[in-house]
Amino acid sequence: MLGVFSSSIVSPPDELVAAGSRTPSPKVTAANLVARFVDANSSAVSVQIGEDVQLAYTHYNQSALRPRSFAVKDEIFCLFEGALDNLGSLKQQYGLAKSAHEVLLVIEAYKALRDRAPYPPDHVVGHLKGNFAFIVFDKSTSALFVATDQYAKVPLYWGITADGYVAFADDAELLKGACGKSLASFPQGCFFSTAFGELRSYENPKNKITAVPAKEEEIWGAKFMVEGPRILAATK
Repeated sequence: MLGVFSSSIVSPPDELVAAGSRTPSPKVTAANLVARFVDANSSAVSVQIGEDVQLAYTHYNQSALRPRSFAVKDEIFCLFEGALDNLGSLKQQYGLAKSAHEVLLVIEAYKALRDRAPYPPDHVVGHLKGNFAFIVFDKSTSALFVATDQYAKVPLYWGITADGYVAFADDAELLKGACGKSLASFPQGCFFSTAFGELRSYENPKNKITAVPAKEEEIWGAKFMVEGPRILAATK
């Protein structure tokens, strides 16, 4: 799955900007990145949302244990990969039909967070048990919400394209070719929200997240990790 967002939606993280400046490397534009994704996957679907957002996904070569799905409801777009162990109880909690899949559950959870906010965002994401990564874009508010599971069983990566778009994808090699050293593994057990405080750990919500420069030989430009006595959300 792939999501690219212009700087009018997401400000490029300073740590990834610095990583790309410290070790300059070839990059391509967001449009070229999406084109590469579509060209590499004959069954890929690409969705343009205004001038600032593009989402793409494919079922090609997906894991049976980590299927990819896409849905739109009430101008909320969601890409989801993985499976939730507690989907049944969550569907009851959010009043969804028995046939509802994970991607619809995440949209409903996001709507509850946005409209009613019964819990802080770390509680909402923390209630999701299983292997997952998802990208939510709310067209009505131009808000972005991204999260991964606490063990990074579904890998997710983010980087900055040549024209300053922030890109999220489950394919590291795809982003490496587009973002160069402005690339990092998305930290496990964390969420990124333009409405609820940018990058935060939902396992350790009070702990600061820092990024350290990666070694020159690594494909990453930086590594994000959660500070504290135990680093529960360090990237690989």
